[in-house]
Amino acid sequence: MHPKPNIVLFLASDLGYGDLGCYGNRAHRTPNLDRLAAGGIRFTDFHSNGPMCSPSRAALLTGLYQQRVGVEYVLNHHARDYPPMDPGAYTIGHAFKKLGYATGFFGSHHTGYLPENSPLRLGFDEFRGLCGGMDHHSHVTRWGRPNWWHGEQLVSEQGYATDLIAEHSMTFMETHRDRPFFLHVADFAVHFPWQGPHDAPVFHPGVDSNVGDRKYGGRADRGAAYREMVEAMDRNVGRIVARIEALGLAERTLFLFASDHGGHHLVANNRPLAGAKGSLLEGGHRIPVIASWPGVLSAGRLVEAPLLLMDLFPTFRDLCGVPVPGSLTLDGTSFWPLLVEGRPLPERTVFWRMGEQKAARRGRWKLLVEGKQERLFDLTADLGETHDRKVEEPSILKHLRAELVAWEADVPPPSRTQNVA
Repeated sequence: MHPKPNIVLFLASDLGYGDLGCYGNRAHRTPNLDRLAAGGIRFTDFHSNGPMCSPSRAALLTGLYQQRVGVEYVLNHHARDYPPMDPGAYTIGHAFKKLGYATGFFGSHHTGYLPENSPLRLGFDEFRGLCGGMDHHSHVTRWGRPNWWHGEQLVSEQGYATDLIAEHSMTFMETHRDRPFFLHVADFAVHFPWQGPHDAPVFHPGVDSNVGDRKYGGRADRGAAYREMVEAMDRNVGRIVARIEALGLAERTLFLFASDHGGHHLVANNRPLAGAKGSLLEGGHRIPVIASWPGVLSAGRLVEAPLLLMDLFPTFRDLCGVPVPGSLTLDGTSFWPLLVEGRPLPERTVFWRMGEQKAARRGRWKLLVEGKQERLFDLTADLGETHDRKVEEPSILKHLRAELVAWEADVPPPSRTQNVA
């Protein structure tokens, strides 16, 4: 194993748990991701830290529960209705840069606002992409504003967003092929508006398209458009992996693929899970995750341990030795010993919260709180969360409730409620 391996972290947007062929989907053709799963590790119990993108991405970048860095809800870069992630937060970008890595961020930046909260201020040397949502072709928001950035400057660039993100990612790898690099490919596929590679733009400069269902795009057959987007994203995963191989970097590069949370209920396939994006049912936060590293990670392996995006930072710390300030205690847990030695993950309770929705998970048991309603599920026996077990298991309910209360006392409260319908 190379002493300073490269890391490529590819994060899809809004991709459902069941949207890939290797997760059972028969409608979407995803040969590149299926090949990575066959040659590497596929995770079946991996989760985002929130059911919306901003909180999940904040946890991924910091290794902390997102509440600790001020992000409870999704940020609207048009209205600027919530404060950005704490600008003093220590991120993966800072850690790898301190270790001497080249650091690149290409794609969707959604933990702050541009230009003042740019990834360039989060430890990344290079950034090109967007802040929140936009048309995949015109790069204009649904409020009619341009939204394609190079560093901290708006720029004009022709192309389909996922293709451009892949192109800039590959250029970054070529430029830094002779030194270790950390590359975050924060793809904008498969987020709405649902547009295939050959569709016309639906958002135009100076036009407010945030009316009714217009924000979802112009295709009558949304499912077909969504399928084209999934397949375009898979194609770009294949292009990036092929470039890694062509550069002779495969044996010293960990490629990790994940989604930022569950898929949108109008188009995504989250089966066999209940719920979707915005919900703390499993379909809102259980995500497809694949890890590939030829010669290091076993081929065709399934990992069923419960993991979260905030576990990536401590895992990279174990793998690469990235520095973390002595005053900072990460909430995540490294799963590197699990991957390379088969060492079981220490038992722990993990938590989710977005306003009035809350959840606590320990082993097979999950407490779900929605307002004043509590439900208890045995996920081993009931992955679809159909049978409330709180009456049958009062001691487990009591224990998880107490742990949730204690966790909430340890993290900042939400600033205010948000409607995520």
